[in-house]
Amino acid sequence: MRIAILGAGSLGTIAGAYIAAGGQDVELIDVYQAHVDALNQSGAKIIGTTDFQAQVKAITPDNMSGIYDLVLLLTKQLYNDSILRDLLPFLGKQSVVLSLQNGIPEEKIAAIVGRERVIAGSVEFGATFMEPGVSSLTTEYNHFKKYAFQIGELNGAITERVQQIKSILDLVGGTTISDNLIGTKWSKLLINNAFSGLSVALNTEYGGVLDSEIGIVCAAHIADETIKVGHANGVKFAEMNGFDVASLEIKSEKDIPVHIQTLRTIMEPSRLLKASMLQDLEKKRKTEIDFINGVVPQLSAEKGILTPYNEMVVKLVKQAEETQTITNFDSNIKFFEELND
Repeated sequence: MRIAILGAGSLGTIAGAYIAAGGQDVELIDVYQAHVDALNQSGAKIIGTTDFQAQVKAITPDNMSGIYDLVLLLTKQLYNDSILRDLLPFLGKQSVVLSLQNGIPEEKIAAIVGRERVIAGSVEFGATFMEPGVSSLTTEYNHFKKYAFQIGELNGAITERVQQIKSILDLVGGTTISDNLIGTKWSKLLINNAFSGLSVALNTEYGGVLDSEIGIVCAAHIADETIKVGHANGVKFAEMNGFDVASLEIKSEKDIPVHIQTLRTIMEPSRLLKASMLQDLEKKRKTEIDFINGVVPQLSAEKGILTPYNEMVVKLVKQAEETQTITNFDSNIKFFEELND
């Protein structure tokens, strides 16, 4: 099987390193020439909660050739139109595009490459790009090796091809096949909303949200808003690592302390994670906030559901984008404190 990792940033570098070390024919594809050069010269180096290095083959998109049997899509949703149309000449009738992007982009991807080619997935670990050729794993290593991915067919079927892809991703870390892909993606969206988006709005790692009394309350409310909007749109949330994500819905005020303790427990292995959107702000790049927290207010409009916490995250991140500045914890936590009051 010929494999491409399209978007070999922090996550793609880690996936590519382990897949290559497992003896698979894999190319890491990225637009950052210095990163591509470093990967080819010195290999992919993984630091952080592990220490691992593997020789890999890396190219820029203009050097793609032939047909890829499997494409791991790890680019930003912002560029899906152009990236996916440019990918079409390199897909055969049996090729599979595995969507590992944040949010719920599968329908848009299917509209471009063909629904029969799409398998969806969720990345369950975090990483930070350190420098060309080097990625830092921020999820605790044993947790990463047990829970790295969830994947599944759009119709929930357990097929031979999804089992084959699982065997490849298992080289990276534990991979679960889901028969409720929409629920899986929404469950990951919930975690991204509550911790990735909020941590960007506050300029902190996940641990900063966990340790802040105001921040963790806001994370609980963001999760609750996401669940309520998901349910209103017919979503059945999937379990994540055996945890019932939908149980985080707030039905009365007395639920909040319990949910706070639950979030602190399940998210502790990811406290070192630095959101890729925060890294985007630091580099003065546009983020994916409209495809993360922004999904909730977009879908709540016709349902009569209030989503002030997700809306505040979007507002603060977009302000930082527009002014090309970094968000500030001390300033922005006050806005969330007002929401709590």
